Amino acid sequence: MDVHEDTGTRGIRPNSTYEEIFAYTRNQGVAGFPAIPPRYWLVFTKEGGSEARLWSVLENHGEVDNDGVRRIFELTQTEIMADLRGRLVIGWTAPRSWWMRARTASTYPVTGIADAEPIPFPGFDELILDHTDLQAVMREPRYASWRTALGSVKGVYLITDTSDGRQYVGKADGADSIRQRWSAYAANGHGSNRDLRGLDPSTFQFSVLRVFDPATPEAVINAAESHYKRALGTRRHGLNAN
Repeated sequence: MDVHEDTGTRGIRPNSTYEEIFAYTRNQGVAGFPAIPPRYWLVFTKEGGSEARLWSVLENHGEVDNDGVRRIFELTQTEIMADLRGRLVIGWTAPRSWWMRARTASTYPVTGIADAEPIPFPGFDELILDHTDLQAVMREPRYASWRTALGSVKGVYLITDTSDGRQYVGKADGADSIRQRWSAYAANGHGSNRDLRGLDPSTFQFSVLRVFDPATPEAVINAAESHYKRALGTRRHGLNAN
């Protein structure tokens, strides 16, 4: 809506941007809003009729301004239900109620879960993933084209421990594609590499150094791996033991 039905201020429209919805959500009226709002806010946007679609789940860090009429809150987006953003649709049986407690919301029916919108593969040169991103790529339908691309090549890749800057150069050769190797990292964090066991994968960052056609001889990939270990100094200063 262009104007909020209750306050007369500019409201949320079907084409509202992320910034507009975020700004609108953190700005609440003194009257009618909980004196002590909960930590997590599930934000839905009007879908039409008596339905609403999940926009995001925000974390409330507290009130930062209050002029007696409007209250401003410090909010941050979380990864809670991230795979359902824009997909989860519920029946909103009280369209005039613009907020409600979780106990009430839990009684509202789920009317649909839309297919995730595909995310285009950015290309191997642009690929930088943390461990959480990697797990999503290997699991979620919207990253299907990424898995196809990673499964079509062998290659040499880099894992950087962002907690201390140390790096590990690895390879996908033989029967393994980069997708197969990275699936192992997504599953257990270390991919069965003894050099990475015992480290916290939440600080890992994954990128591709060079890709090869699946028909490339193993010796060629081995030579490329050794080159990057020397060039990056990962044997002496990093995480490669050999």
